[in-house]
Amino acid sequence: MIPEERQDSPGTGEESTRLQAAGSVRKGCDILAQTQRGRLQSRRACIHQQISKELRMRTGAENLYRATSNTRVRETVALELGYVNSSLQLLKEELEELDCSVDTDGPSSEGITVPMIPLGLKETKELDWSTALKELISGHFGEDGSSYDSEIRELTDLRQAMRTPSRSESGLELLMAYYNQLCLLDARFVTPTGSLGLLFHWYDSLTGVPAQQRALAFEKGSVLFNIGALHTQIGARQDRSCPEGAGLAVEAFQKAAGAFSLLREKFSRAPSPDMSPASLAMLEQLMIAQAQESVFEGLLLSAPGGPHDGSAQLRLAQEAAQVAAEYELAHRAMAQPPVRDYVPFAWTTLVNVKAEHFRALAHYHVATALCDGPPAEAELPVPEQVLLGAPAEPWCPALPQEPEERRKLGKAHLKRAILGQEEALRLHAVCRALRSVDLLQVVLGQALRRSLAKYSELDLEDDFFEAIEAPDVQPKTCQRPEVKVPNFSQVKVADIFHRLGPPSVFSAKNRWRLTGPVHVTRGEGGFGFTLRGDSPVLIAAVIPGGHAAAAGLQEGDYIVSVDGQPCKWWKHAEVVARLRAAGGEGASLQVATLLPSAEPPGTGDRRPALRGLLRSQKACGRETPGPARASPRPLLGWGRKAKRGKTGGRLSPAPQP
Repeated sequence: MIPEERQDSPGTGEESTRLQAAGSVRKGCDILAQTQRGRLQSRRACIHQQISKELRMRTGAENLYRATSNTRVRETVALELGYVNSSLQLLKEELEELDCSVDTDGPSSEGITVPMIPLGLKETKELDWSTALKELISGHFGEDGSSYDSEIRELTDLRQAMRTPSRSESGLELLMAYYNQLCLLDARFVTPTGSLGLLFHWYDSLTGVPAQQRALAFEKGSVLFNIGALHTQIGARQDRSCPEGAGLAVEAFQKAAGAFSLLREKFSRAPSPDMSPASLAMLEQLMIAQAQESVFEGLLLSAPGGPHDGSAQLRLAQEAAQVAAEYELAHRAMAQPPVRDYVPFAWTTLVNVKAEHFRALAHYHVATALCDGPPAEAELPVPEQVLLGAPAEPWCPALPQEPEERRKLGKAHLKRAILGQEEALRLHAVCRALRSVDLLQVVLGQALRRSLAKYSELDLEDDFFEAIEAPDVQPKTCQRPEVKVPNFSQVKVADIFHRLGPPSVFSAKNRWRLTGPVHVTRGEGGFGFTLRGDSPVLIAAVIPGGHAAAAGLQEGDYIVSVDGQPCKWWKHAEVVARLRAAGGEGASLQVATLLPSAEPPGTGDRRPALRGLLRSQKACGRETPGPARASPRPLLGWGRKAKRGKTGGRLSPAPQP
């Protein structure tokens, strides 16, 4: 994220520019809009509120049950607890059904594809930034907090819009813009040992249970989770019956996996189950499996030669086996505690169904290559190692070249394909939520009927040979999905609280005192000091006995205003030009001096600004004008290395007369 550079005193035109720059991503969608996903999201919000209410009632009833010794009261409370627990169970079952709802407002397509699993967004309550930020601006930065009403309102509007992002690139930009603003807030207002004094409320995406923390990192982590969830919704609604749609789905699921991977790496104190390391690892693997499925669908659409191209069919068989292997890993992650306690049962069943379905498809494509491949007099082109041997046989069996042997082995693979597709249909029928998904049943039924038809063609009446056992298919892919971490630098935002100055100096992690304004006149040797750096400009040296030393200026002071004009964001050349234009009358300067964290506040005309030191802004992909640069830091880290003052920059003597 690259903040836009502006002067200290934004006028009407500058304020308009800042609002226009953010306006393109400042609009959320209406969750009550007449779309299927909008209605689902609205219903999820209502269920979350009801779950929160029932949990509060249960907590109160449990406290009363423990506090009272009256038998009649305890019986009444126990009965009430039974009602509350029943209501909670019904609400959680309804939430699970919504989580398993198939996307119905996606683009229409002529082809039939297997449904994907999209994640619902985490819900949150409204937040009042005003009181906490105004108190911090007044108490720490020494400025009038009420003068920042427009900035606080802009931040509030951005958060409100972020709660209902559209399922498109503009919705992703909205979430990423808010995330980048949180990084700027973190760098300016949060200390390693303190917080903003706000309580952030978010609901668990899988269970609906509310969670709350005072750490701004919780807000950042929840937004990052929603970025991944929104990618899953975009991927699930793509038209995968054409190669372009399949490619877009692959890209979306890869980015979703990247968001969950980044969240798992940087956010270790999860207050809700959906953000625990185990859940995020499961979601990452699920997204990789869905991306691999989309890769297979794209290859299936563009496969040359059709069923008579034996080599292409064998490659498709290995691709299908790779999809099955990825879904097996996802199913294994879902079956492990504690994930299995809160992941929807329909998700676990669907992943298991897909593993069986694609394993059966792998055997079907091998059978097609053997039976419908090259003519009898031609050799079957075999990619390297398609089939796996039995567990006791470390070698890989070779594909037969004789027609009759091909038919026998093809028949064995078709048998395994039929058994696998029947198992997939059986698992589908077990889950009540999946039984309502007609599209999935159509896909499984078509695959089974196709295998049965092919098997009947190969099943000869005089075939008395003993049936052989078909080996497993070796998983292999030509396009393994990548975990693509979100690139926040693609979304440029302007620092909402830009007027407070560069956060490298003017942040809650630093202590400084303001001196002045002091009047400095020009002598024969100039003003008697040397300047260095940009935004803000630093007094690098003070000549002993000069005019600057007599005025009380010190080495290391930052110039924050010249003749009453704020210059915290001015470049080195701008300050020098302004001093040169001052003439013989001299200039009135106000400076800020960084203080050690243990030094007590100053008195008189030196006002203290409180604690801490610099946190690098490069962690969030943004740059702030200034001579100092710090190495990248974790996006959601709780602590930063302290930094005193600035280094580098240019040395420039004070203007000569």
